Amino acid sequence: MTGLQLPDELAERARDILAGRVQPVPARDAATVVILREGPEVYLLRRKATMAFAAGAYVFPGGSVDPRDTDHAVAWAGPSPADWGAVFGAEEGVARGLVCAAVRETFEESGVLLAGPGPDSVVDDTTGDDWEADRLALIDRSLSFADFLAKRGLVLRSDLLKPWAHWITPEIETRRFDTRFFTAVLPEGQRTRDVGGEADQVAWKRPADAVELAHEGKIFLMPPTYRTLTELAACDSVADVLAARREIVTILPRVVEVDGEFQLVTT
Repeated sequence: MTGLQLPDELAERARDILAGRVQPVPARDAATVVILREGPEVYLLRRKATMAFAAGAYVFPGGSVDPRDTDHAVAWAGPSPADWGAVFGAEEGVARGLVCAAVRETFEESGVLLAGPGPDSVVDDTTGDDWEADRLALIDRSLSFADFLAKRGLVLRSDLLKPWAHWITPEIETRRFDTRFFTAVLPEGQRTRDVGGEADQVAWKRPADAVELAHEGKIFLMPPTYRTLTELAACDSVADVLAARREIVTILPRVVEVDGEFQLVTT
C-alpha cells in the first residue's frame, strides 16, 4: 500500500490526532461541479496562491453550502431533494442545500447557470452587466439564491446535474469539507468566463491532458480532482460521461504509518 507522504507539519498533526491529543475539525457540507463540453473537455480554475485551502491547485467550480441554500423558497425543477438524498446518503435538507450550492457556486465561479424559465428550458446567455451585478451580489451574500431566481422568474434545474462522487477531507486537515461531486454539460448558448475571485487562471482541458500535466509537475491537482479527471479520461464523449453508471461511495483518505513515515491513503 503506497500513499502520499505527509509534510512534517501535517505528520505532527496526524500524530496528535492518532494519539487523541487533538480532535479533528468538523467537515462542512460542500458541492463541486465538473462542467463538460464536447471533446470531452472540463472547466478548471487555478486557485490563487494566497488562498488558505488548496492554494495553487486546479479545481472544479464549487464551494460550501450556505445556510440559505436549504431554503424551500428556491424554485426547483427535476429530481427532488429526497431523490438526491437517496443518491448521496444524506438527509433531505442536506441534499437540498448541496444541489442548490452546486448550481449557485457554478454560477458564481464560472458564469454558467443551470436554471431556466421552466422545467424544460435553460437560460442561454448570462454575460450582461445585470447578470454580473447579480453574480457579485450572490458572492457577497447580499442576495440569496432563492431571491435571485425569483426576481428573474427562473427555476433551478436539478436534472442537469449528474451525481459523480463523494469525498471528505482527511481528518488531519484544519479546513475540512464533506463534498459531493456533480457533472453537468455546458448549456447551449452559455459560455464560461474568467470571473476572477478565488481563481487567477481558468482553462478548458481534456481530462487525460490535465492528468498528464499533473504527472509532469506542470499543474497541481488535489487527490479528488486527480481521481475524477482520471475517471473522466476513460470516457470518449460527453454522452459517455452522462451514461456512466456511478455508485456513490464515500471516500475519506486516512493516515497510516509506514516505516516511521506518515502517509495519506485512499484505500
